[in-house]
Amino acid sequence: LKTVQFREAICEAMSEEMRRDQSIYLMGEEVAEYNGAYKASKGMLDEFGSERVIDTPISEAGFAGVGVGSTMVGSRPIIEFMTFNFALVGMDQIINNAAKIRHMSGGQFPCPIVFRGPTASGGQLGATHSQAFDNWFANCPGLKVIVPSNPYDAKGLLKSAIRDDDPVIFMESEQMYGDKGEIPESEYTLPIGIADIKRKGKDVTIVSFGKIIKEAYIAADKLENEGIESEIIDLRTIRPLDYNTIFDSVKKTNRLVILEESWPFGNVSTDISHTVQSKLFDYLDAPIEKVNNADTPTPYSPVLLKEWLPEST
Repeated sequence: LKTVQFREAICEAMSEEMRRDQSIYLMGEEVAEYNGAYKASKGMLDEFGSERVIDTPISEAGFAGVGVGSTMVGSRPIIEFMTFNFALVGMDQIINNAAKIRHMSGGQFPCPIVFRGPTASGGQLGATHSQAFDNWFANCPGLKVIVPSNPYDAKGLLKSAIRDDDPVIFMESEQMYGDKGEIPESEYTLPIGIADIKRKGKDVTIVSFGKIIKEAYIAADKLENEGIESEIIDLRTIRPLDYNTIFDSVKKTNRLVILEESWPFGNVSTDISHTVQSKLFDYLDAPIEKVNNADTPTPYSPVLLKEWLPEST
């Protein structure tokens, strides 16, 4: 094993796949000369050249569209958004083209493209740079949505995303790029759509994904001091969503809390709550709880931001 930062795990995944397959290229704002806005593509321009690591103008609709179109002639692009807040400008290309090409062409055109970049709050970045659209993308048939929480999962899942023949939304965080974790020295991949039980317990199931899962670990430590054992499930992928792992855990613990960094109306937590309630009603000893952001635009003030985000207490 070796210890790497989250950004290094991302870079390794992209570089290994680009060495393996000449049809893969990386395109986005500042990915080449600047080594990526968060240094997740450091050294890739030097290794692969400007035809495969491509800086773009500030036009998300433009380069997202170029990426989608290039899949139809045999390429496998990785499109980096500086933040998924900016992906809103390219939503037509993602939702109306990437997610639907296979369906509307009767299977003639797969769309092997990865859209990646940070999501949700990155600190004091203001209301328009701090939004979580994970559930927006997960709502759309035709897209797969991955939200890893650590370097090991990030590398293994990104490699699988790049190899997938359907469009994948791969969501990271500005606040995780410096996080460190152990990964194997040798090549590995992780299957899309399989959750991971990060901590075993018998009293309550806590389901989460992405960087906010750190709050679940803090909460579990506090509960342990009170003699309560928490089982923590990291979804890793929210479309497709691994309900079987959740079901098996809830049948054991009889309680469910869902921790998600998003607005509370119509999110992933809502769907999980409905599904578990309808299928496992007789197993539940208490109402399902979901812990989300406050239902307002993201505040800039650090005092308000702390209150706005879901946290362990």
